[in-house]
Amino acid sequence: MMNQPPVNEIEVKAGCRYMLVTSVARRARQIMLSGEDIGNEKPVSIAVEELNAGKLDIHYPDEYRKTSEY
Repeated sequence: MMNQPPVNEIEVKAGCRYMLVTSVARRARQIMLSGEDIGNEKPVSIAVEELNAGKLDIHYPDEYRKTSEY
């Protein structure tokens, strides 16, 4: 189902929308290229579910850490 979980809930887990989008897209690409049997589910949906469940770790670039500390 679309918007489950809500974007604002998983955005908190990712830190920001940019990291949410890039992390989910990267994981979805990995799922597609791995040849895993995903049935009728879409790779992006699987990646979002993994992020929401805490199975997807997000590694922030050093530049992000430097600019986000004030």
